[in-house]
Amino acid sequence: MSRGHLLVTGFGPFPGVPVNPSAVVARRLVALARRHGLAGGDVRLLVLPTTYGAIPTHLVPALREPPAAVLMLGVARRATRVRVEFRARNRASRLFPDASGALARCLALLADGPSERRAHVAAQALVALRRNGIRAIPSHDAGRYLCNAAYYRALAEDIPVLFVHVPPLPPTGRLGLRRAPAVETLAAALVTVARGLLAGRSVHPVGGKHRENPIDAVPNRISGVL
Repeated sequence: MSRGHLLVTGFGPFPGVPVNPSAVVARRLVALARRHGLAGGDVRLLVLPTTYGAIPTHLVPALREPPAAVLMLGVARRATRVRVEFRARNRASRLFPDASGALARCLALLADGPSERRAHVAAQALVALRRNGIRAIPSHDAGRYLCNAAYYRALAEDIPVLFVHVPPLPPTGRLGLRRAPAVETLAAALVTVARGLLAGRSVHPVGGKHRENPIDAVPNRISGVL
């Protein structure tokens, strides 16, 4: 198992979503991961404000510590199933302001950066979630908003990084609503994913072409992804 801590990230509230499911699941995941002794119990939680400014002020310092692996969570408001993101793209939208009202400064996240960065642990994570009873699907489109921007930055690190979009959580007492998994079930399955990330090695080789994963991709609607 890799040395170093496990970093788990989620997002805070934003207009229309006063309680962000990604932060709820992330908190439970951290508690379970510590109980299971992942990373020697050194599991850290980072709930990112839903602003572009949070990437340099919150995410980048956390990545510099540095962690052994990063598991990132966000919410896909129109989703009914968990989405495992296979890549992040070097793109942003100037149509959707963040929670502070700010827009992305330009359409590219990094002027001279690669067009995309891929998570080569995504396929294994998808299998792990399904084996643990989660109706997860692959996605090759993390949107053009903060989830994609944070993922693109994290994938620049030479460590295992994965982003998972979770659907809205069902109200208490209606666990079958929209077939969304309950918090405990999803957090427990993500512990298995986190264990796999920590057991991995460098997964973002510099240069060269990466073969497209044969699993069918499911695009996300940009306006429903954060």
